[in-house]
This record gives sequence, structure tokens and C-alpha cells, in this order.
Amino acid sequence: MIPNITRGSRMSGLLLYLASTDADKTKNSHTDPHLVAGDGAIMAWYDDGVLDRDDAVAIAKHLDQPRKAFGVEILQKDFRWDPVKKERVANGYKQADVWHCSLSLRAEEGALTDQQWGDIANDFVDAMGFTEASGKAQCRWVAINHGTSENGNHHIHIAVSLVREDGTKASTHGDYKRAQKTCRDLETKYGLEELSSVHATRGYDRAEKATAVRDEREMHRASLARKVRASASASATEAEFVRRARDTGLLVRPRYAKNTTDVIVGYSVAERPKPGERPIWFGGGTLASDLKLGALREEWPDTPHLATEAAAEWNAAARNKRKVSKTGPENATPSAEAWVEYTRNATALADQLRTIPRDDHATWAKAAREVSGAFAAWSYRLEPMPGPLAATAAELSRTAQLRAPRQHGKPVALPSIAGTAMLFMAASSKSKTAAQTALMVQLINTAFAVYEMHAQSGRTREAQRIRSVVEEQLAPFTATMPKAVLVGAEQQSAAEAAVVPSAIDIARRGMVPIRPGSVVPTTPTPATPAKTHQPSRRDSGSGLDR
Repeated sequence: MIPNITRGSRMSGLLLYLASTDADKTKNSHTDPHLVAGDGAIMAWYDDGVLDRDDAVAIAKHLDQPRKAFGVEILQKDFRWDPVKKERVANGYKQADVWHCSLSLRAEEGALTDQQWGDIANDFVDAMGFTEASGKAQCRWVAINHGTSENGNHHIHIAVSLVREDGTKASTHGDYKRAQKTCRDLETKYGLEELSSVHATRGYDRAEKATAVRDEREMHRASLARKVRASASASATEAEFVRRARDTGLLVRPRYAKNTTDVIVGYSVAERPKPGERPIWFGGGTLASDLKLGALREEWPDTPHLATEAAAEWNAAARNKRKVSKTGPENATPSAEAWVEYTRNATALADQLRTIPRDDHATWAKAAREVSGAFAAWSYRLEPMPGPLAATAAELSRTAQLRAPRQHGKPVALPSIAGTAMLFMAASSKSKTAAQTALMVQLINTAFAVYEMHAQSGRTREAQRIRSVVEEQLAPFTATMPKAVLVGAEQQSAAEAAVVPSAIDIARRGMVPIRPGSVVPTTPTPATPAKTHQPSRRDSGSGLDR
């Protein structure tokens, strides 16, 4: 269940919106807005019939009565974006006595009854401190069922007056964090799908899904996210990222700070449209929270020279002109030694993840981001249509997206595998190689680490999703990989050679059992020949019940 909180000053405007219907021909209108909960007086006056304009005005007047009677004014700081300081700055105060929160289910969860929503709404406002359960005078409030949105999400809206019955002000300090925690508690209480309080990903609406099915293609945002993630992971600088993104066929345009033409604060991308069609643009942050320009820049060096170089590439992209630099790293061919180096880095990463605490979310997010980027780059190189590599990249990217990144501090230093995406992007052939096999083994081991971190943290849903994509999609793909153990012109060591068939066999069988105190497999076991191996419930398990 997803809460979305806003603050405002016009209770009548909010209620008129909440009671709007298709007949009103207003944006985001609904066909059956009706009450499911509210304070005692509201529920005594109204039933569950469809609300009209007169109802909305009367309910708003009721909710706003204490504020007007006591003449209370509630203000909150107003903020604006400062392009010079590159941060939000205070811009005076604005009136904010109306508290509004929508509670939405994921489309896959279906719908709840009015009784269920009513119980949830009452529990929610109690937990938020707006009722007499807080030990203070109650706030007047109402919950309206809006049915199913265009995105397929069944949801309600809760409107609260922040002036209590006795004229005191209700506190909203920490309301965003408290709303998230309350939703997690209510999910458990009412048997709803339990969303992660740590990770958050962007969903896809029904229109996007329907269009993709109709046109027999990948959803726009999924395709864009995969290409952007691959390009970003493969790039050592911002300018290189712009060039790589354009090389994948994307249209790229910068978002400038107000009144500037060289201060880039964001970006949008689009697939190149068919003749006669217009491009459909998406901002980086709408693709994934870790694909915002600010998040991407955390992985790149920042110097005046590099900033100027990046601005030149952004401006060229905005005008659809040729790339400024034609000699960037993206045009170089990696050496055979590079495959060996990054395979060893991936091995070291998988090994070091054993020591990372499960609650170090920033570090796990960084590791998942790099591994996801590697799979995304590999998918771009090998898969004309999204397949198991794309699915693995998408699943791992969920762990890379933190709900509140600033609350988790900085990640610890880890062996970097960012260069693996560069290797896959630069691969000259779409055929699979032994070097890719060796590197894939360690990427799978790192995916195991992310899986076990979720499983041991009690996030069964996240763990099961990773397990499912490995068992059902990635494992069959690994069976097609070459069994040779040569990396370029160099022979792998005996230990490296032994782990290749073992890890691939593990991938075929599914997730390894969770070992006490272990995150990734330590000592490889002899592989069973693929032709004779018959997976069983025991050897395809992970220590978790199916």
C-alpha cells in the first residue's frame, strides 16, 4: 500500500476534486466517489452514495469549521530550486492547514471492499495522530473511495483539517516517514502485499502495458531504462554517458537550470520514433530513482573541464547534431587482459559482500546497481528483444533504488565492476564467448549475494523475485554458454577453471542453500553433467519454502 501526502490551504477545492465525476469532465475524474470513513459527524450525516458537488461543499464546510471558528492559521515553509546553489532554498511561507493523503494498492492486488477500506482508513488516521486516540482533541477528517485509477490502482483519499476541535494545531512532523511505517503495519494486519520500506521502484500504468502488448514490443520506459542504465554503467564521465546513450539509438535532451544554457540539472530520453510519429519523452527520474542525473553524477568525477565537456555533448544532443568527441573510450576495443581484470574484480566483489551488514542499504544498492548495469549492457549487446539478461537487470535494479537515499549514508568502498558494462557494450560480436562465461559466473555469484541478503533480512518478496528470474529465465540461458575456460589469450588458473561449470550448474539448478553466516558460495562443488541432471525440490531450493 502506497501513501502519497500533500499539503494545501483550500479544503473546498480538494473536496470538489475528490467528488468529481466523469460528468464534470475534469482531469483525473472518477465515476463513483463515495465515503468509506470519516469523523463521527460526517458518518452520521452521509451514507455510501455517490457524492455530488453539493455534498463536497457541505463536507468541506464541516471539516473547515474549527479553523474558521478559532481563526487559526497554519503556515509551512515554501521552497524553490536555486540553480546557483543547486539546492532547494526557503522562499517564505504558505498556508497549509489541509492534509491530504492517498492510499493506493498495486494494480496486481485488485480491489478492497468499502468495509476493508473503512477499517484501514480509521487505523491510519489513528496512527497518524489525528484522532482522539492520540490523547488530544480530534481533527475532522473524511476518507473517499475513488475506485480504480487509470493505472489500475484501487485507492482512497483521506482529507484532514489540521486544526483540532479545540483550536489547537495538529503536528505533521515526520508524517512522511510515519505514513510509510503505518502502511507496512497495516499491510501485515490486513493481509495485503507487504512492500519494502527500504526500496521503491517506478510502476507501469495499464495504458503503457496495453500499448506494448498491442504493438508486440517492450514497454517504452522499460526499454529506455535498460539502455540508460547500460550507458551510465559503462561510462566513466558524464560526456561519455551522453555519447553512449545516443549510440544506443536514444534521443537525449538536457534540462537546463532557469535562465541558463550551460547548467544542466536533469535530462529526458526517448526512443527514436517511426516516420510520422512523435517521440515520447521520459525524465531520468521517471525511469528509476537511481537514474536521476544527480544520482548518476555521484559515480563520475567532477571537474570544470569535465563539466564543460559534458555541457558540449548535452547541447549537441539537444540540437540533434553530431557528437563533439569522436575519440572517446566508447570507440576503443578492450584488451583481453581487461576481461581477466574485471572477472577478478567481480570475484572480489562477491567475496567482500559476505562481510557487508544486511542493513547497509547504501552499499548493497551500489553493488546491485553495478551488477544490474552489467546485465543491462550485456542484454543490449546480445538480445534483439528483451530476454533473460534484461529480466535479470530489471530485477536487480529494484535493489539499487532506495526509497530515501539520504537516510542511508555513503556506501563503503568495494571492488568496482562498473567496467564490466563497458566490456559488454564494446563487444565486437554478438556471439557468446568463454570470457563472457567466466565473467557471468561472478555476476551470478553477486546476484546470489543480493538474493540471500533479502532472504536473510526477511524481505521474502524481493528474494523470491530474484530467485524466480534466475531459475526460470537466467538458468536456461547459462546452458547455452561455451564451456571453454579461456579468457582472451590467457589460460585461467585451476581454481577459476573449476568454478565455471560449478556456478553455471548452480544457476541451472536455482539458488544455492543459505548457509549460516554465508552470503555467496565459498567452495565450489563438482558440477553434475547438464545432460543427466534432473532438478529436484531439494537441490533447487534455497532454504526457503516454495
